[in-house]
Amino acid sequence: AAMTISNYEIMRNRMRDEFLKYDQDKILKKYDLKYDDDYIYIRFVDRDYRVGRKTGIVEGTTDGFVTTFEGDYNESMSIYDVLCYAKDDCRLSGNFCSISMLKGTAQFSNGGIDINQGYARRFSGRIKKLSQACYKIGIRNDLRGDVAATIHPFDFLPVTIQYWDGDEEFAPSLKFMFDENIQDFMHYETIYYMMVHILKRIEELMEEEE
Repeated sequence: AAMTISNYEIMRNRMRDEFLKYDQDKILKKYDLKYDDDYIYIRFVDRDYRVGRKTGIVEGTTDGFVTTFEGDYNESMSIYDVLCYAKDDCRLSGNFCSISMLKGTAQFSNGGIDINQGYARRFSGRIKKLSQACYKIGIRNDLRGDVAATIHPFDFLPVTIQYWDGDEEFAPSLKFMFDENIQDFMHYETIYYMMVHILKRIEELMEEEE
């Protein structure tokens, strides 16, 4: 049977060609990334990736590039966006806010809540596993919550995650906060792709422990 290709894959594959149109020297200067003639290297949610400088393909690895896998839509789009879209003078503000408080984002503000609620329920009753996973890819911070961590999905970009487990009265709750200037680094929609990938990685780590 022929492989059917999803719209997500079509979009991802189109971005390969877009990536190749960008000035790669400018990209390298922006973040001081490792590179060679064939690849630009970047870490994303505690895993190594490389982008083919002649192909535009995003590949990840878990064994130092002995073997690789092609980045899925969320991985690839997040990496393309910070490499290509980010402003030349992108700088963190040091102030965190929730996604709904970001400038000019009122029209989307409930989208992330649905994603988070699904995961919040899946994490329920698994605080120990969740905290181990979060502290494996991030560090504990002093925010409130049963689990509270600061994660650097990219070395240059921190996010915070807070989790409260539910009880008879309250549903479990999961909250991300982002630097106020995050839209200097990526498009608003891309924040969602990144958030979903962080949650997926956390869940994978929790399952490895079990």
